[in-house]
Amino acid sequence: MTSVTVLGTGLMGSAMARHMAGQDLDVRAWNRTADKARALRPDGVRPASNVEEAVRGADAVITMVPTGDVVASLAARFLPAMPVEAVWLQMSTVGGVWTDRLLRLAADAGRRMLDAPVSGSSQPAEQGKLVLIVSGASEALERARPVLEVLGSHIAHVGTAGEASRVKMIVNSWMTASVVAMADTMLACEQLGLDPAHVLRVLEDGPLGMPYALQKAAEIRARTYPAGFPLSLALKDLGLLADERDRSSRLSDTVRETMRRAVEAGHGREDVAAVAEILRRDLL
Repeated sequence: MTSVTVLGTGLMGSAMARHMAGQDLDVRAWNRTADKARALRPDGVRPASNVEEAVRGADAVITMVPTGDVVASLAARFLPAMPVEAVWLQMSTVGGVWTDRLLRLAADAGRRMLDAPVSGSSQPAEQGKLVLIVSGASEALERARPVLEVLGSHIAHVGTAGEASRVKMIVNSWMTASVVAMADTMLACEQLGLDPAHVLRVLEDGPLGMPYALQKAAEIRARTYPAGFPLSLALKDLGLLADERDRSSRLSDTVRETMRRAVEAGHGREDVAAVAEILRRDLL
C-alpha cells in the first residue's frame, strides 16, 4: 500500500487526506493545531504527534501550509527524517522565489522534491478532481504518480524546477480577475434592473460559459460565500505574483486593491466571491 503523509490539514490538506484515505492509501497527517489532524481519524487518516513521526516510512510527503517560511521551517525537520527514496510533493502556493529556496533545501538534504501546486478548491480536492501543476525531474514524477493520479484528474508537467509555482500564480491571478468581473456583471444587472438569470442563460448557452464563474455567480446572487478559496489566500497569491513581476498591470493592481479592501472589511475567511460585497458597497 502506498503511504502518504500530509503536513497541514487546513481546508485543502484535510480534503486531500480524506480523499486519499477513501482510495485505500495509507494516510498520516500532522497539523500545528493537533485537533485538526485528529479530527480526520474517522475518515481513516492516522494523526501523528510530530512532524518527524509523520514522515517516517512515507512514500510521499505532501506539504500544504500557507506560506514559504512555514514550509521551510517544517522542511528543516522532516527532510532528515523522510526516507531517501520518498518524494516530497510541495503543494503549498508559496511563489517562485520561495520554491527555488525549497528546492535547494531538498537538494542539500539529498531528497527529491516536486513543485506541485494544485488548481482547484476544496470541493474538487474531496473528489480527486484537482488539476496538478508539476515541475521537477521525470523520475520523481513517475515515482509519485500513484499519489498524484489519486488526487487529480489531470497532471500538467510544466518544467524541471520551479516553473509550476509560477504557472500557479498566473492561473490564480486570472481566476481572481474572473471572479471580480463576474461580481461586477451581477452588479451591473442590478443597476440596470435586469434579472441576472437572463445574462447567465446567454453565457451558459454559448462559448462564454465558464463553469467556475457561473458557480461564483450563484454564490454572489445568494450573497452566501462558503470558503472554497478564501479571500485572504487569494490576496496572498496576488501579492506573490506582484513581487515577481517587473511591473504590474493596471488590471492586476485594480484586482489586488479590490481584494485588499474586501479582506480589510472582514471577508478574509469567506470565499473569493465575497469581493462582490465590496463592489456593492461602493456603488449601491
